[in-house]
Amino acid sequence: MNHKNSRSAPERARRALLRLAASGAMLLAPLAALAQAQAAWPDKPVKWVLSQPPGSGPDNVARLLSDPLGKSLGQPIVIDNKPGGQNVIGAQTAARSAPDGATFYFATTAALVTNSFLFKTLPYDPQKDFVPVAFIGKSPFAVLVKAESPIASMQDLIAKSKADPGKLSLANEGPRTFGGIIARLINARAQARANLVAYSSVGVAVQDVLGGHSDAVVADLASTAQLVRQGRMRLLAVTTAQRIPAWQQVPALAELLPGFDMSGWFAVVAPTGTPQAAITRLHREINTLLADPAIADRILTIGPIAEPLPSPEAVGAFLAGERRRWADAANEIGLLPE
Repeated sequence: MNHKNSRSAPERARRALLRLAASGAMLLAPLAALAQAQAAWPDKPVKWVLSQPPGSGPDNVARLLSDPLGKSLGQPIVIDNKPGGQNVIGAQTAARSAPDGATFYFATTAALVTNSFLFKTLPYDPQKDFVPVAFIGKSPFAVLVKAESPIASMQDLIAKSKADPGKLSLANEGPRTFGGIIARLINARAQARANLVAYSSVGVAVQDVLGGHSDAVVADLASTAQLVRQGRMRLLAVTTAQRIPAWQQVPALAELLPGFDMSGWFAVVAPTGTPQAAITRLHREINTLLADPAIADRILTIGPIAEPLPSPEAVGAFLAGERRRWADAANEIGLLPE
């Protein structure tokens, strides 16, 4: 019997176990480092840049989320409004921010998708300058009239526009804005003959409809829902493919114009190069908030529909799909960048 070999067998087993433990520790080390980094972030207030002014639909949603999110993160969320230039000012500000996890961009469809089809050149690159973090939800647009208007439905609006081409006015923010593009698509797909009247802002357009200076308006539901609840405006249709939960009595445009589905949306993105630990944690905290029925209901009262996506990668895939869809829409109405 070889006593040397018999004595070394337990030793060999012990060393094998030690090697296994060491390899396991090596595998767990990156996970532990990520957990530590997530726990350490944020160590200072977190800024959310917005391209819209205080009181706008995106601003209302961002501020609704900022307080509970700040509590869960242990640092306040600071809203930094940078309106103007069709979202360009805010997007450029966010894109040029240091990618250190201290600044994020609460972005809209215009900033990340449609501006690419409106401008030949932009001072930021929607695809290269940002990485996806979280999807907040969809922001339906709508066609509205003042409460006393004789126009009772979309069918009525379209028929009146055809009966006297150019007389019926459909207010919007301009031919190269989200609302303006929707108005152009309505005219094209319904073969309507509405006079598309451009305004400097959706607020001014809505006031002109309330004052009887324009017949109808295309506007985001987030900025007009309260006027509808107050009985000052009437919803003719929403621009989503289906009716939306808070407004089940209001038809979707797709019921009249099959396939029509043009919604705005809100997403949080970060300057490219932002630490993955910050992206991962902020995504998780936002999704946790949006899964709270009370938070989702509060967002719905503003207008948007909370629809979190399961990962930052899923947000990126959604954005890619939106770019393809808007490319088709731009081609349909002959929209060329300027």
